Amino acid sequence: MNKLLVTSLALCATLGVTSKASADEGMWQPHQLPGIAKELKAAGLKLNPNDLTDLTGFPMGAIVSLGGCTASFLSDQGLVASNHHCVYGSVQYNSTEDNNLLKNGFLAKSFKDELPAAPGTRIYVTEEITEVTDKVNQSISATMKGADRYNTIDKNSKALVAECENDDRYRCSVVNFHGGLQYFLFKQLTIRDVRLVHAPASSIGKFGGDTDNWMWPRHTGDYGFYRAYVGKDGQPADYSKDNVPYKPKHHLKVSKASVKDGDFLMVVGYPGRTNRYRTALEVDNTFNWTYPNAKVLREDLINIIDSTTKPGSDEALAYASTRAGLANYAKNFGSMIESFQKGHLYDKKVELEKALNQWIAADNSRKQQYGQALSGLDKLIGQNIAHQERDLLLSYMGYSSLKSAAERLYRLSIEKTKADADRKRGYQERDMARFEQSMKTVERRYVAAVDKAFLKHLLGKYAKLPKDQRVASMDKYFGLEKGLNQAKLDKLLDKMYAKTELGSFEARKTWMDKSAADFERSKDPFIQLAVATYKDRKAMEDAAEELSGNIQAYRPKYMEALIAYYQGNNMPVYADANSTLRVTYGNVKGYSPKDGSYMKPFTTLQGIIEKYTGEGEFDSPQKQLDLIKAKQYGDYYSKELDSVPVNYLGTLDITGGNSGSPTLNDKAEFVGLAFDGVYESIIGDWDYDEKTNRSIHVDVKYMLWVMENVDGATNLIDEMDIVE
Repeated sequence: MNKLLVTSLALCATLGVTSKASADEGMWQPHQLPGIAKELKAAGLKLNPNDLTDLTGFPMGAIVSLGGCTASFLSDQGLVASNHHCVYGSVQYNSTEDNNLLKNGFLAKSFKDELPAAPGTRIYVTEEITEVTDKVNQSISATMKGADRYNTIDKNSKALVAECENDDRYRCSVVNFHGGLQYFLFKQLTIRDVRLVHAPASSIGKFGGDTDNWMWPRHTGDYGFYRAYVGKDGQPADYSKDNVPYKPKHHLKVSKASVKDGDFLMVVGYPGRTNRYRTALEVDNTFNWTYPNAKVLREDLINIIDSTTKPGSDEALAYASTRAGLANYAKNFGSMIESFQKGHLYDKKVELEKALNQWIAADNSRKQQYGQALSGLDKLIGQNIAHQERDLLLSYMGYSSLKSAAERLYRLSIEKTKADADRKRGYQERDMARFEQSMKTVERRYVAAVDKAFLKHLLGKYAKLPKDQRVASMDKYFGLEKGLNQAKLDKLLDKMYAKTELGSFEARKTWMDKSAADFERSKDPFIQLAVATYKDRKAMEDAAEELSGNIQAYRPKYMEALIAYYQGNNMPVYADANSTLRVTYGNVKGYSPKDGSYMKPFTTLQGIIEKYTGEGEFDSPQKQLDLIKAKQYGDYYSKELDSVPVNYLGTLDITGGNSGSPTLNDKAEFVGLAFDGVYESIIGDWDYDEKTNRSIHVDVKYMLWVMENVDGATNLIDEMDIVE
């Protein structure tokens, strides 16, 4: 049995003793669960919480990451369940105008019918988590410059990763917790041959679309299936027709009974990012500047896609996944802003910092240790904010596939001249297979007209920045030194897209083997742009690393003080989400979003009929409508609801990255999939409210009902271990 290894850091004892002030709050690391055993048992868990610390045991060994979403094994043949929106990119990748799998859905009735997932798709099985704080901080001194601190932490982390990745079966990473107060090494078995097995039509998998996103009541069949394949020796291997389905040590049993109001729920997954320990300055800037400006940029890019492509065309399909991601976060940001304006998050942060400072000032030893932590941290955050408008626009220029590809390819030619250990992350030998696959992915997600429109629009915004915020070499290349001349810019962009060869995967692949000198001699306009702007971009990167290194000296001190203060006030202590394995729990429960209203915890098939319009986001397959009208519920009928449940609410503390996480009952049986949260819980990434925080789950009864009666996926149902 692989065990969670934890060093004897003095802080560990503090962090291991958790306290709970708010029911169901917290995204817990597996090793923390024995510390909240009382709360887990009170909520209804029947398993021993100690068993959940065994990463290769049941049920933890059945939970996997897709690198942005979560999934789980549902059979001993490597069948993997996740959300429809998590397999969406692979459905889009395999779709064409003549065979639109997004519209029609996809089902493989046998192994040979399964399709390769989108390039770069991986299934990660976490096997070991080891604390490595002492090793990462080795050679760090208080007098170090920021860049030296950053590079030392990076060097030590890469050395640990290199030692961990002793063969190509594993992918390892060093992840910081509590802002760098702790570091853990994660070792994950990496399955490289992933295939698309089943996804319902988007009229089921995305029913309600952007309109219903983050809303309740909800009626979305947000589920899909992959299968993991390995070589005949049972070990991870690249795609081959000779590969065989992976046989996991554990898979989840599927509870046909599902859950009822008040039942225990648990989600195990890989939540992306939360920001519950950020300072008041960071909160103010994020909600009053970052989110509003990022929302506008996302909406601009959505409008460009819509105005440049024809619905249902190959061009529109190429950007379907990109558009969905843009729309999801545009709505998220807008809702975040509205929730922030209605609430008291900023005031709560100000009051917290006031109380924290008073607590620090009341003790001389605390004052000496933590006195400058918050003020020093905020000073550095202020430096970062100073050029945020430039940085935001430059980051969104990454949506130009050709500009991004050219810059990454040129950087690769430079990094390859160094020893592997000295290369930047993303450019080491361990990254080359993924690098090539990222170049291949462009093939089905790029249309010259859309890419050009993206770049044109963003350069127009960039040209309006104050001169001290702009990049001299970029201004020179695009002729922006004296301001924007739209006609000249249009002519230049037309020439660039007409003459570049980087629209071809074969060309991009060839450039992976070129030298920096080859790039410098190239006549390709995007390569010339990458070369011309490299020094300025590298200088900005160096400045960012200097700043990051300085922040790494202050944020851990701030977090150490905050954790001690929280513990003293019986407040829960758990790390912010950072895409690592976490457990959250709660119960099926409705909620009251405002005075005089109550949201029931379940929706049913009848709601689909009520929402159906036959157009756009509220279309449904005719077969499904006929079955609902005929009340053909079969084995999935719920007497309490007098129908088949579709979605339900839980009190679980989740966020992005938890998408596709299996929802488990009190015996860790599969009862659905987490896929969203209600509108009122959007701000939960920053501030948890037990009264309104609700997660949204696809009910396993609805999944099975659609699979059996609408899509005929009985082969997959037969493959699962279904219990009554």
